[in-house]
Amino acid sequence: MSESTSNQNNVDQNPEKDPSDWVTGDEPMTGPQKSYLETLAREAGEEIEGTPNKAEASELIDKLQSKTGRG
Repeated sequence: MSESTSNQNNVDQNPEKDPSDWVTGDEPMTGPQKSYLETLAREAGEEIEGTPNKAEASELIDKLQSKTGRG
């Protein structure tokens, strides 16, 4: 097995971490998260209450992507 194939297999086997388990999840959401969240909320006809942190913003993005058909 080549090194690049071996590395790809390691990436594929790496499970996605739940946002609530993120070490930086309590930090303020990033600028790109805020912008994308505002776009998705507008498209979904929803308002974002409060100021979500990184983990909360990620979860909201997932929810709104499902609702809007994005992602």
